Amino acid sequence: MSSTIVIDDERPDEVVAREALLDQAFGQARFEKTSERLREGRYPAIGLSLVAREVTKDGETLVGTVRLWHVLAGLVPCLLLGPLAVSGEHRSLGLGGKLMREAIRRAKDLGHAAILLVGDAPYYAKFGFSPNLTTRLDLPGPVDRARFLGLELSDAALAQAEGLVLPTGALLFPFANDLRFGTSLPPALAPSDWQQAA
Repeated sequence: MSSTIVIDDERPDEVVAREALLDQAFGQARFEKTSERLREGRYPAIGLSLVAREVTKDGETLVGTVRLWHVLAGLVPCLLLGPLAVSGEHRSLGLGGKLMREAIRRAKDLGHAAILLVGDAPYYAKFGFSPNLTTRLDLPGPVDRARFLGLELSDAALAQAEGLVLPTGALLFPFANDLRFGTSLPPALAPSDWQQAA
């Protein structure tokens, strides 16, 4: 059966399929990662949630995903990339690289100055990421310093970045810390208008 792979914006109705793909790729341990502390309860950055879809005559299947999130690196606004995932049967097609290049291009076109991530340094080096750009930054939890990488989208964007990286994206549940609402909040799934809310 012939198929085409398309890189496009993530649609709100793909959230469940995206979560299933991330479960397949990383398991439940993904929720324990330090990077997750910067994403949980937040919307991703507008225009920077991408998917790879396999399109056949029978329909579409989500086979890859990447999102970027607003963070503050010391006093420098930038983005956090991740997770990046591709379905097991599509990992030899270069989809991860295509998603990365498109995400970086869009981030630059939207005027963002830098991107941070935690990941495999040899893989991400080919996109320009380096641990040398994060030596004066800390994450809110343990991290392998060799995997804490940065990419400048404009000259010397991270030159003044020093201190703790903090989340700044729009909250999924703005009143989550209000005691009137108790502690039993619904799961952090984005509503149908999530792309406009961030």
